Amino acid sequence: MKGGSSQVTNVPAQQVRQQIRLVLMAWGMPEDLAVTTSDLMAETDLLGIDSHGISMLPAYEAKLRAGTLQIGARPRLVREAASTALLDGMAGLGYPVAAQAMNLAVDKALEHGVGAVSVRNSHHFGAAGVYARMAVRRGTVGLVTSSATTLIMVPTHGAFPMLGTNPIAFAAPAAQNEPFVLDMATTTVAANKVKVYDFHGKPLPEGWAVDGQGGNVTDSAEAMRYIFDRREGGLTPLGGTAAMSSHKGYGLAMMAQILGGTLSGSALAARQAAVRRPGDPDDIGHFFLALNPDAFRDSGSFEDELDEVIDTLHETPPADPAKPVQVAGEPEAVERERRLREGIPIPLALEQRLRAICERSGVDYVLSAA
Repeated sequence: MKGGSSQVTNVPAQQVRQQIRLVLMAWGMPEDLAVTTSDLMAETDLLGIDSHGISMLPAYEAKLRAGTLQIGARPRLVREAASTALLDGMAGLGYPVAAQAMNLAVDKALEHGVGAVSVRNSHHFGAAGVYARMAVRRGTVGLVTSSATTLIMVPTHGAFPMLGTNPIAFAAPAAQNEPFVLDMATTTVAANKVKVYDFHGKPLPEGWAVDGQGGNVTDSAEAMRYIFDRREGGLTPLGGTAAMSSHKGYGLAMMAQILGGTLSGSALAARQAAVRRPGDPDDIGHFFLALNPDAFRDSGSFEDELDEVIDTLHETPPADPAKPVQVAGEPEAVERERRLREGIPIPLALEQRLRAICERSGVDYVLSAA
């Protein structure tokens, strides 16, 4: 099939999962950690979040080659109390420590009503929403935030990027409906989504990226240079412009930084960049909160009432009959079912990069059409 200006191959999810696992193990990740990571990355692709799934392997390879990523590291418990804990990611890839942290937060919430776990010295952990969904699957409400290492967000009225995309995810279980799952970057768009537009050769909508004078950048390749190569310019805070309330996105990014980074003692990237030496880890921080609804009200009543809330919103008369009102998480659930049937799309530009990674890693390329 065709997607944008590039050819796209639809690949079964189990092959995507296998390919990620093979590459990670070839790099030196222990098998159990590679299974956890490949499951989470493939699940991200199934949900339609192409920016944070298998397309991340080239970036991870670059960090591995630069010596900033300890691919074989195992997370370590640093401190723990009844409802709280701190984990050290040991400079490893963020997926294993994030999964451990979310599950530990849920364990504590199921026992004590609330669980809060912070993570320091981690790396990129993919899409925050997959961890919030983990909490929901175990019957709890989940909140996830994270700091970031790449300076991408230009603060409102600023000319230079000072924060990352600093994601926030929140999920809550319903009885009959799909769970409510909000998964968002605090920039107007995630940097890796710009990467996907670049893979497909598509122009960006206005308001996503700006140059050093605050002017719109719509060429996706040029935007990638502003985001990753040039000192000035980058992505706008959620809202896009000051007139469209970008200060709110800027404020949310600071909240994610404080919870994800400052609370755990992880680095502020803007300060770390000035003193960072070759081989130093990213030192990203994450935060995971789980709440047990049964600690606040009768068992099952929260889920039943959330169904009523969601159903009420579904009853909103649509402005366009072809586009009914949905709530966060529903589009991803629909996309997941479709991709389970039809496969995960791999654009040609990404396929070429993945083939090269497999060749360099000495593993078979196993991504064939569904």
